[in-house]
Amino acid sequence: MRKRIAAILAAVMLAMGTFAGCGSVADADTVEIVNVSYDPTRELYKAYNTMFEQHWEEQAGQKVRIIQSHGGSGKQALEVANGLDADVVTLALEGDIQTISDSGLIDPGFVSEFPDDSAPYTSTIVFLVRKENPKQIKDWDDLLKSDVSVITPNPKTSGGARWNYLAAWYYFESQGESEEEITEHMKTLYQNVLVLDSGARGSTTTFIENGQGDVLIAWENEAFLSMREEPGEYEIVVPSASVLCQPTVAVVDEVVDRRGSRAVAEEYLNYLYSDEAQKLVGENYYRPADPDIEKEFYTEEGTREIAEIPSDGKWMVTDVDLADISHFGGWNTVIEKHFSDGGIFDTIYERNR
Repeated sequence: MRKRIAAILAAVMLAMGTFAGCGSVADADTVEIVNVSYDPTRELYKAYNTMFEQHWEEQAGQKVRIIQSHGGSGKQALEVANGLDADVVTLALEGDIQTISDSGLIDPGFVSEFPDDSAPYTSTIVFLVRKENPKQIKDWDDLLKSDVSVITPNPKTSGGARWNYLAAWYYFESQGESEEEITEHMKTLYQNVLVLDSGARGSTTTFIENGQGDVLIAWENEAFLSMREEPGEYEIVVPSASVLCQPTVAVVDEVVDRRGSRAVAEEYLNYLYSDEAQKLVGENYYRPADPDIEKEFYTEEGTREIAEIPSDGKWMVTDVDLADISHFGGWNTVIEKHFSDGGIFDTIYERNR
């Protein structure tokens, strides 16, 4: 309730121009907000920020300058919780924003603050392989082969890496394996990992620029961007089972109330659900939250092996078994079981240290 009242007051004061004091948000010619995000959203928010700047000036008669921060999602969450000022956070998973909420900076209930569980776009996890797929990687069990080297970031610091891990776990689970069998397969998979970078973009650099590894476990959008930037050099393999990744957005309540920036911060996140922004989301290879706009990007071929970006813009493979985070019991359960100190990930990766 406090949050809604503050939002209403901020909007009214902005419209009336009655923020007191020189240099206040409403009186200023330009307002500044900070968006702390995760690695693979760089291209999306570069385009979206330009779109939003125009929208806000038309709506409020005020220019807005958006400062972007990118990095591993888990690391970004800790930075904000430890004092990095952010008006909004657009992170890889709800659990990272919960870390900030637990510090007292974001009010409880942030998941219901915006539509679709405060996830204006979704994604999934795919494989990026080198042209002609020399190791003939088709699904998760191929990553267990002794001659296959894998690149994926560190789930201790990267939200995307946690999705990667859960996607692999779900595949083996869907094969009817016990938890003990799944754990053994996860050990083998991570034995094949050459480098655990701190974030998803770092892993892409390791695979693309440094030429390491046979397969990159990647965000869907990151894989398509790599193909777009290096045509003919890579292919995407969509596994038969994966996860529905729900990057989550939130206003950092303590910061916007202190800075008087709540109105612009909330509109910044609300506008992500507009038709024009949802189309931009799809054009950047994220899955739009709007089901009608999402359908515009459905592939007609249904293939799970993509050698080139479709010229008609229909890139989204839909015949994949996707588990969402509720399948695993929610992020609190997942973090405690898999990623906390002494959790399953520590036990399966210790042999590589």
